[in-house]
Amino acid sequence: MENGDIPEDANEHCPGPQSESAGKSDACEGCPNQQICATAPKGPDPDLVAIAERMANVKHKILVLSGKGGVGKSTFSAQLAFALAAKDFQVGLLDIDICGPSIPKMLGLEGQEIHQSNLGWSPVYVESNLGVMSIGFMLPNPDDAVIWRGPRKNGLIKQFLKDVYWGELDFLIVDAPPGTSDEHISIVQCLEATTVDGAIIVTTPQQVSLIDVRKEVSFCKKVGVEVLGVVENMSGLSQPITDLKFMKLTDSGEQKDVTEWVMEIMREKSPEMLNLIAFSEVFDSSGGGAVKMCSEMGVPFLGKVPLDPLLCKAAEEGRSCFADTRCVSSAPALKKIIDKLMKTNGLSMLVSNGV
Repeated sequence: MENGDIPEDANEHCPGPQSESAGKSDACEGCPNQQICATAPKGPDPDLVAIAERMANVKHKILVLSGKGGVGKSTFSAQLAFALAAKDFQVGLLDIDICGPSIPKMLGLEGQEIHQSNLGWSPVYVESNLGVMSIGFMLPNPDDAVIWRGPRKNGLIKQFLKDVYWGELDFLIVDAPPGTSDEHISIVQCLEATTVDGAIIVTTPQQVSLIDVRKEVSFCKKVGVEVLGVVENMSGLSQPITDLKFMKLTDSGEQKDVTEWVMEIMREKSPEMLNLIAFSEVFDSSGGGAVKMCSEMGVPFLGKVPLDPLLCKAAEEGRSCFADTRCVSSAPALKKIIDKLMKTNGLSMLVSNGV
C-alpha cells in the first residue's frame, strides 16, 4: 500500500486505503486488508508535520523487526544502541512494543519515569549520549498489562514521535514488536516523509522462525522500507568450557553433578582444554537457516550471533556486552555485524569524518 495505492489483492470496488471509508464500507467486506485499512491513519494528518520537524534533527533512523517473538530482537536493539553510543554517537532508542516493553530492563532503567519540559517529553538517559523512550516508563506497576486496541497504540506511537525531545541525534533505533501489525504500519506511515534508512530483521535458525521472517521481508518490500540485513540470533550455544556444568545420569534416572571431577581431570591431564569454547547446535538449521533465506529473497545477511548465556546475563542486568571481556562468544559476533552494517550502508563514514 505504498503511497496510498490500492493493494493488488484488494476487492473490486476498493475505496483506497487513505479514504475515510477504508475498511468500513460494504466494498471492504471480506478483503484481506480490511482491518489494516480500518485502523490506519487517513488523509492529511497535521501531526505528521510535527513529527517531520522532530525527526529533522535525527540523521539516521533504523527499525529493528522480527517475524516471531522470543528471537532476541530487543536484546539486539539494546546492544546496537550500546555499541553506537560507545562510538560517541548521539543515540536514541525508541521502544514501540506497547504490550511487551522490555527495553527499560535491558538498558538498566527499570523504575525510571518520563519527565516533561517546555520542549516536550524528555527521554530517560543511560549515558549523556544514549536516551531511551518506552511505555514501560509510564506504567504505575510493571506487572500491569497494556490491553489496547490498534488506534490507541497508534496514538501513543505518534505521540512518542512528535512529543519526545531527543535533541540532535545521529541514530534513532526503533525496537518494534514481532509481526506485521498496527505498530509497524503506524511507524512506517509516520516516518514516511522523514526517510527511514531501513530495517534490521532478527531471526533464529529454524524454519518455524524463518517462515515468519519471510513475511517480515515481504512487509518491508510492500511498504518501501529497505532491508538493511538479517541477523541470525541464537545460532548455536557457545560458551567457555569452564562455564559448563557436567552431569552424570545415574541408574535411577537422576542427574548427578560431576563438574568438579571433570574439571580436575582436565586440569591434570589436558590443561589446554580449559581455554576451549564449547559449541552445540540448539535449533535445527538443516534447512539452510537465515543465509539460505536471504539468498532466496534477495536481502543482505549480516551474520550470526551465538546463544551466549553471558549475553543473556548482560541483558538481564541492563548492561552492554562490550563493556568488559565476559561475553567472549557473543560480543565479537555482534561487533562484526554492527561494523558490517555501518560499512555496507555508508555509515562508517560518520566515524572517519567524526560526525
